[in-house]
Amino acid sequence: MSKKTLVLGASLKTERYSNIAINRLVNYNHETLVFGLRDGNVAGIFIDTELKNYKDIDTVTLYLNPKRQQQYYNYIIDLKPNRVIFNPGTENPEFYELLKAKNIEYEAACTLVLLGTNQY
Repeated sequence: MSKKTLVLGASLKTERYSNIAINRLVNYNHETLVFGLRDGNVAGIFIDTELKNYKDIDTVTLYLNPKRQQQYYNYIIDLKPNRVIFNPGTENPEFYELLKAKNIEYEAACTLVLLGTNQY
């Protein structure tokens, strides 16, 4: 089943995990939306550089360190995703509490591992 996913912290650099995750999400046929600081294209997906009011987001997968996440707390919560994945290096107990208060699931996990082990 396809899970509409927003990748927050996308990079055009092919060696970056966010870039690899976008490619893998597309390969696994998940509808993928992408936000980053620089516009461009990854796996045929245009990188949005302005925050949009996306609808029906299942998963937000984070590739931003905790300090950089702060400016996106309300944005992510307002999207009302089913879950937020905190990839390695993005773990953020402060944000966990905010998500928990809004009944949004979260997990400290690796999107690539979840996809590769059919746990996504």
